[in-house]
This record gives sequence, C-alpha cells and structure tokens, in this order.
Amino acid sequence: MPSTLSAAIGAAATALNVERTRVEVAVSNLANAESTRTANGQPYRRREVVLEPAAPSGRFDAALGEAVGVKVSAIVEDQSPYTRRYDPTHADADEGGWVSLPNVRSDEEMVDLLSASRAYQANLTAINVIRDMVQKSLDLGRS
Repeated sequence: MPSTLSAAIGAAATALNVERTRVEVAVSNLANAESTRTANGQPYRRREVVLEPAAPSGRFDAALGEAVGVKVSAIVEDQSPYTRRYDPTHADADEGGWVSLPNVRSDEEMVDLLSASRAYQANLTAINVIRDMVQKSLDLGRS
C-alpha cells in the first residue's frame, strides 16, 4: 500500500481513538450530572478532552516533517463554578439550604456525544473507502 494511503488510514485510526475517548468522557459527564459528592467531598466536575497533533509514526510522516493524526493529550476538569439549587431537604445542602451541583450541562454533553459519534463514523467510513479503493486497484491489476 502506498505510503500516502497508509498515512491516511493512520490519521483516521488516531481520530477513532480520540472520538472513542470523547464519547466516554461525555457519557461519564452525563452519568455524574447530579453527583453532589465525590471521593474528595465536592460535587463532580465536568471533564474535557484536550487534543494535540500526533507525532509522526513512520518514515513517510517523518519525511514530511509534519504530524499526521491526533491524540488525547489530557483529560482535564472544567473549573467553571458549580451551579446551586435551593433544596434544604438534600443531604448535601449547606446551612442556608443551598446544594452545589456539578458544572455539567446535559444539553452540551448530548451535543458533544453526538458530535463525537458522527466524527467516529466519518473516520470509519474514510478507512473503509481507502480499503475499498486499494482492493479495487488490486483487482484491476489482476485483470
């Protein structure tokens, strides 16, 4: 397989890993949207995926001198303030009856989840198109 096709498949494969991580983080955020107390005693903090270009992985990539693909560099906690709700009956309410809730917005998480899912599917389609193109080229060579 020519190096450019290999590089394209490699780039799409790195994106598959990134999108899988984005889906996992969005699902975790949604699952903890009402978690008012974690192991550290504080409400859950929304997590975000930070990306960076992937390092060149082969001779062709190195010859280009450019990164091909993407990778997760970190998963960080969003430091925006917690939301507060008045509920004096809640176990985690303060003296005034206010409860600190996670800084997770379900609508934003659903958009992130949908975006990551569609990007995953698009990269999978790209890999399949390249694979089919290579197969057709081989078939033509045999004829």
